[in-house]
Amino acid sequence: MSDLLKTEGLTVSAEDKELLRGVDLTLGKGETHVLMGPNGAGKSTLGCTVMGSPEYKVTGGRILFDGEDITEESADKRAKRGIFLSFQDPVEIPGITLSEFLRNALEQQTGQRIKLFEHKKNLAAAMSVLGMDESYAGRDLNVGFSGGEKKKAEILQLLMLKPRLAILDETDSGLDVDAVKVVSKGIEEYKKSVGGTLLIITHNAKILEELNADKTHILSNGRIVREGDGQLAFDVLADGFEKYIEEV
Repeated sequence: MSDLLKTEGLTVSAEDKELLRGVDLTLGKGETHVLMGPNGAGKSTLGCTVMGSPEYKVTGGRILFDGEDITEESADKRAKRGIFLSFQDPVEIPGITLSEFLRNALEQQTGQRIKLFEHKKNLAAAMSVLGMDESYAGRDLNVGFSGGEKKKAEILQLLMLKPRLAILDETDSGLDVDAVKVVSKGIEEYKKSVGGTLLIITHNAKILEELNADKTHILSNGRIVREGDGQLAFDVLADGFEKYIEEV
C-alpha cells in the first residue's frame, strides 16, 4: 500500500516556542492511525500543521502528501487536495447555515456549481446516518449547538466532503457513550464509502472501542516516542502514558 501522508523530521514552532521536534510519521492510503499522548504533547499542533494553519511555523523537515511536498502550501490548497481537520471545539459562524456552508465548501473543493436539489438530497442522506434532525441544515453553523451536536456537524462535513485524509482531533471529547456510537457510525460510513485515511487524535481512546486502528503513535514532548499496532492504544488506556514514555 502506497503512502498518502509522510512527515520527515518535522519541527514546528509557535511564538518562538518549539512544539514539535523532528516528527517522522507515515500514513498509508486507506489506513486508520491513532495519535495519543499527554496534554501538551503536541498532538493538536501536528494536526493543525498538516492542515496548514498559519499559527504554526515549520522550522525544519517537510510534509509530503501523495508524494508531493506541501510544506509551504496554504490551508485552502491542502483542503482542495483532500485534507480535512475536525476541531476539538468547533467555532460558531453566524450568518451562514450548515447547509450553505457545506454547499459552498463542496463547490470550492470541486470547482463546480452544485444543484440545490442534489445538495439537499445528499445532505439529508448524510444526516440520516448520524440521526440528525434535518432542521439543523437550516440553522447557522454551530450557533446554539450543544457540544455533541457540534461534533456531529463535524462528522457530517466529513461525510459530505469525502476527504482523502481526515484528521479527527479529540472528536470523542465530552461525548457520552451514545454520542460516541453515533459519531463512530459516521466515521465507519466514511471509511466504507470513501476508503480514506484517518488520523484520530485522542488521549482517552473512547472512540477506538468502535473502530479498528492499524497503528498507534504516542507523542510526548513534541516527539513520537513509541509506535505499535492498534492494541497499543488500549494498552495505554489501561496502563497510562507514563509507563510507555518512561521506557523509552
